[in-house]
Amino acid sequence: MASSISSETSNSVKPTSYVGFDTITNQIEHRLLKRGFQFNIMVVGHSGLGKSTLINSLFSSHLIDSESAEDISQLPISKTTEIKISSHSLIEDRVRLNINLIDTPGFGDQINNNKVWDPIVKYIKEQHSQYLRKELTAQRERIIKDTRVHAILYFLEPSLSSKGKGLTPLDVATLKRLTEVANVIPVIGKADTLTIDERESFRQLLQDDFKKHSLNIYPYDSEDLTEDELGLNSSIRSIIPFAVVGSEKEIEINGELVRGRKTRWGAINIEDINQCEFVYLREFLIRTHLQDLIETTAFVHYEKFRARQLIALKENANNRASTQMQNNPMYQH
Repeated sequence: MASSISSETSNSVKPTSYVGFDTITNQIEHRLLKRGFQFNIMVVGHSGLGKSTLINSLFSSHLIDSESAEDISQLPISKTTEIKISSHSLIEDRVRLNINLIDTPGFGDQINNNKVWDPIVKYIKEQHSQYLRKELTAQRERIIKDTRVHAILYFLEPSLSSKGKGLTPLDVATLKRLTEVANVIPVIGKADTLTIDERESFRQLLQDDFKKHSLNIYPYDSEDLTEDELGLNSSIRSIIPFAVVGSEKEIEINGELVRGRKTRWGAINIEDINQCEFVYLREFLIRTHLQDLIETTAFVHYEKFRARQLIALKENANNRASTQMQNNPMYQH
């Protein structure tokens, strides 16, 4: 007679008096505030697209020196894409955000840009590999230092739609590699060089290219998202790539001090959504999806890397065991 295991359906029960487990969220918050949060963001794109200025603008802090401080045309051309990291700790209302800013000078600036993405992909995978090694040690750290890349801002050069050009071959080749290993958010750098109509036409060309080349651009949808979250992701995707302008300077517009730039054509307020999409990018990157970027890196990109590595380790161990058995006289007839 087969035995059966009965299980009661879990029902919500309200205690008859106060227990106190509702304070667990306060306990978690207290620990997180003590520890701080780690966020690692990489910028990729040609020189002169305002990468450093945009990062400084996003975090309202001077974190990295602007490349425009030097005449790029007079600088020696790097033969390879470099990786430069700067670390900072920002504090806002008791919350400490530890930031690693990863810059990639030299990207796309060579005459021959063949495999210019290799150092970037190698760096991302190295961070996964380091994290995995620390995870697998017998006496691992209670909190493993996280250097995995949580977000990549990929800067696209603004282009007049009349030329009918979307992504360049370099963009396509690079984005294919990067979207496989990290959360990639494309942006149009120095978008103030385009009119509003040109910007919209260019964005449409780029979105068509994303679909044409099956590029897996962040944010991603998943089954555990609510209808509101799915709707938010859909609205975000409709304006990707964000057309952005950055500025650390304050200028006066109509008697009000704002962060912006003055040009021959007038003044640009970077926080005016009618002039650029800097506010939308900041809202998305920091205020609504910061934790999701960190979790997606861990549960999607790192998990795929981890699974592949562990399968490879198991196969290598089986191959070594098989070879040893074949060479052992005890197993030979």
